[in-house]
Parts: sequence; C-alpha cells; structure tokens
Amino acid sequence: MTKAEIVKTIAMQTGVTPKDVSVVVEAFMEEIRNSLADNKENVYLRGFGSFIVKHRAKKTARNISKNTTLVIDAHDLPAFKPCKSFIDRMTQE
Repeated sequence: MTKAEIVKTIAMQTGVTPKDVSVVVEAFMEEIRNSLADNKENVYLRGFGSFIVKHRAKKTARNISKNTTLVIDAHDLPAFKPCKSFIDRMTQE
C-alpha cells in the first residue's frame, strides 16, 4: 500500500478531502522523522507499535574482493517494533 492509497482510503472513510488528509499524513510522518532524527526520542503509538532509535557501535568490516578492512563508525538507525496485539493479529491463521 502506498501513501497515496492510504490518503485515498482515509479520505473515503472520514469524508475529509484527500488534500487535507495528505497534509495530516505528511505532518505525522515529519513529526516522527524529527523526533527520531533530531531529538533521538522514541515514538510510542499505543495499540500499533514503537518507532525507536537503535544505536550501532563502531565496528571493523572486511571488503573480501579487495582484501581490505574498513571501519564503520558508530551510528543510529530508525526501527519499528510492532506491539504485541499487532503481532498476534499478523500471526493468526
């Protein structure tokens, strides 16, 4: 499902114009990006899941084709962790 399909579905369900829904969806995504990237804060959405910042430590890697080693600096990555009820819903048969 794409962002455009999400906007269209929400607009049909709520009766709000797709343009207004698009503005809200964009603002929602931007707020999550800002919280994770700028503030290094996790975002918890009860009943859905958490957008979290995972820290990766500095490590040494190898380039096998050139037989060299390189250092990968420590960095942060965004990740999503679904809540238990979401996982249970996905695993139901």
